[in-house]
Amino acid sequence: MKSRGFRLTLAALPALFCFGAASAQQRAAADYPSRPIRIVVPFVAGGPMDVIGRLVGQKITAVWGQNFIIDNRAGAGGIIGTEAVAKAPPDGYTVLHTSSSHAQLAAFNKLPYDPLRDFSPVATVTRSVGYVLAVHPSIPVKTVSELLSLAKKAPGKLNYGNSGYGGVLHVGTELFTGATGIQMNTVQYKGIGQLVTDLAGGHIDLAFLTASTSVGLVKTGKIRPLGISSAKRWKQLPEVPTIAETGVKGFEYYAWFGFWYPAATPNEYVNKFHGELAKAVAAPDVLARFDEIGFDVFVLKPEEFGKLVQTDIEVTRKLATRLGVKLQ
Repeated sequence: MKSRGFRLTLAALPALFCFGAASAQQRAAADYPSRPIRIVVPFVAGGPMDVIGRLVGQKITAVWGQNFIIDNRAGAGGIIGTEAVAKAPPDGYTVLHTSSSHAQLAAFNKLPYDPLRDFSPVATVTRSVGYVLAVHPSIPVKTVSELLSLAKKAPGKLNYGNSGYGGVLHVGTELFTGATGIQMNTVQYKGIGQLVTDLAGGHIDLAFLTASTSVGLVKTGKIRPLGISSAKRWKQLPEVPTIAETGVKGFEYYAWFGFWYPAATPNEYVNKFHGELAKAVAAPDVLARFDEIGFDVFVLKPEEFGKLVQTDIEVTRKLATRLGVKLQ
């Protein structure tokens, strides 16, 4: 009898250890966070990611009682800041906030990290209402159809601006050229600021711009909008048709924005952060601000987010193959 009792005790030990580990993880999640959290934004201050990060950070700070510190780590199209998060300890105190470029860069660059393996997806929080295709007023076109006719008459003559090789504006424009069969030259910039200045000054012919960036330029006549890449018109520029409306059937293009931890961050932290992000972006004042700057709430669960990135990587790699891209 004693021997049998001893065997039962040993058999129960694994379950006891698992219960103990689970209890420890639950306690850790309950105590998290106990100090400020750093949100790494791999682009310059003032851009969409910076604005979104600060908005949701402020909301969650009010709940958790810990500050979210924005750390702008710009450079190499977002690679420098992203690499810093990939190498950070998976303790829940370093977060990456980035966009669709996280997936797209993999098709255009030799990355010092893997966009899926080296990160734990937390949630997407928003996506753009679309991008406005605009030309400088000196370009003799007023519609997308007229732009396509001009481009086909002189292949490679028109030049468009992109704010980073493999970034959202570059990929979006090349998806557009692929859908329409036109050829244009790309002019690469280190950021959106100089691109906008050069488009308004007539140094480049056209570009896709974020919706919020385009509004003031349209109203002052510095650029001429031809279409927006969304499924429906944007209420702040209701006179601008969707690109699909203009005859490029099925064409839609958005950028998503989301949050990541370094790989191996405890799932309890991921789930807790996800829940707070979902609540933050549902707040009326946050919704109003998103609407003002041209974003829609777009929340995906961690596993859904991971699948979205995998799909985006595959789509962009096909594009890169069409363009004959050699990884830099």
